[in-house]
Amino acid sequence: MNIPTWTKPAILGALAGAIATVTFGFSQAGWYTSGSAERLAHETSAAAVVDALIPVCISQSKMDPDSTSKLAQLAGMKTSYEQRDFVMKAGWATMPTAEQPDRTLASACADMLSKAAQG
Repeated sequence: MNIPTWTKPAILGALAGAIATVTFGFSQAGWYTSGSAERLAHETSAAAVVDALIPVCISQSKMDPDSTSKLAQLAGMKTSYEQRDFVMKAGWATMPTAEQPDRTLASACADMLSKAAQG
């Protein structure tokens, strides 16, 4: 059986081209595996839920009878961890049907409230 001399370079070139295409596709062209796409969708939806619930948290803080003194305390806190824990303890990050406060929501709400208190 006679194999043409160009067969080996053609196969190696095709293999190198396939590897280069896959490498470029996943690193630069925005290709995703199903797991990566699912993880990205989950992160995006979780962020959207927090963004949608921030007005509820701020509304709950405004309905608090001691909101003025609590917002002054919140503005005086130095770290975001203290602010997050304060919002959680105040109950502002606990949604009406939830049993426990949401940490991510508490962080975002504390950030918004502290910016509003300072500005």
